[in-house]
Amino acid sequence: MFPDQVSSLNSVALFFTLCMGILILRLPRRLALVPVALITCYMTFGQKVLIFDLDFTMLRLLVLFACARIILRREFRSFLWLKIDTVFLLWIFFSIITYTLLWQTTEAIVNRLGTAYDAAGLYFTFRFLVRDIEDVIRICKMFAVVLFPMAACMFVEYLTGRNLFYMFGGVPEFTVIRDGLLRCQGPFRHPILAGTFGAVWLPLFVGFWWQNRRNRLLAVLGALSSLMITLLSGSSGPIAVYMAGILGCAMWFVRRHMRAARWGIVIGIIVLHLIMKDPVWFIFARIKILSGSTGWHRSNLIDRMVAHFFDWWLVGAKNIEEWGVWWGDITNEYILQAVRGGLITFLLFIYIVVLAFSGVGKAMAAAKEKSRESKLFIWAIGCMLFSHAMAFLNVAYFDQNIVNWYLCLAMIAAAVNVYCLRATNMAGVIATTGESPASNCTAEEAVSYE
Repeated sequence: MFPDQVSSLNSVALFFTLCMGILILRLPRRLALVPVALITCYMTFGQKVLIFDLDFTMLRLLVLFACARIILRREFRSFLWLKIDTVFLLWIFFSIITYTLLWQTTEAIVNRLGTAYDAAGLYFTFRFLVRDIEDVIRICKMFAVVLFPMAACMFVEYLTGRNLFYMFGGVPEFTVIRDGLLRCQGPFRHPILAGTFGAVWLPLFVGFWWQNRRNRLLAVLGALSSLMITLLSGSSGPIAVYMAGILGCAMWFVRRHMRAARWGIVIGIIVLHLIMKDPVWFIFARIKILSGSTGWHRSNLIDRMVAHFFDWWLVGAKNIEEWGVWWGDITNEYILQAVRGGLITFLLFIYIVVLAFSGVGKAMAAAKEKSRESKLFIWAIGCMLFSHAMAFLNVAYFDQNIVNWYLCLAMIAAAVNVYCLRATNMAGVIATTGESPASNCTAEEAVSYE
């Protein structure tokens, strides 16, 4: 289904990666993630090197440099541990155990350890380096600049039908065409993944727009790049994710009525389930944004997972094609977690998403006395999370998109740290001096997230 990845290492890719590694070691913390952004957007997973029979992509090599930086510079000293960090490690641990029990092979252990390395390495790199809202704003500026050339490369791909990143392997030379529509993918392993990568950034660029007038040119540049990447992918899923981001931003105007909105969504889903002939998840089969959309496959995938619950709930399932799933293709991140790790891994992944939303809510509550721009930016981070949550219904992240996901979680943790947890740290000040902390989050609220 996907092009074979190249096992050898291109000299250009090696030189580029070494330069990025040196930069991540030498740059000040506020710019340390620039190399990560560049590797993510301009290097395919086709470039990799074998170390003790283990595959290291260029992104994995960069994680090694990042870990060395954090240790050498002792940038872990100001780290504040949160509940989401604990749940994240539990998710990694059980994903290794269940997958190993399912397959019972050395290859399975190696595969899960590689995935765990990616997850823990990227997530905690971002947690150590992204500490406050100013860091998040700098990341917005960074990706607004970095995404534009990538969008331009995908536009050239659209005009020529040839992928400029083919030289790095892992992507086809000629652009895929479906129903007469070019599906550009740039450095990503599938057009849907490319479009999703661009689409989830829209909410943050919207929030970035409101910070101050000096940001607006970059915000527009980032939003245009996001739109271009989404449309050039020629896929319905990323367009739906982009629209979800717009919807999330629009909900700002009814933010005081979000409880009613959430209950309205729940009741609406129940009503649809009762009046539809098929289960409610077959609503995806009726949504068709572009010709050639595979909404029915996504609905059927959910239906088969529900029907075969007792086949996968313990440690997952080896082959779901026999259930009637087309090619055994898992185009849903939630279901991928279930198939590869059983019920416990699936629930822990859901809990990570829930804790992230909870963190956004607590940060919003804590910032109620802050400026409108600050609250808008926190809301935008929450909308980015919402975009990811919607994207998970459409595609499984198995390439550079994991960078976006773990970075989003780190941004939320930074917001919690700035607006909420500092209230806990000042509890002693309140007790001895009677002065109120700068944050409006109560110590009890902070502890509940921590």
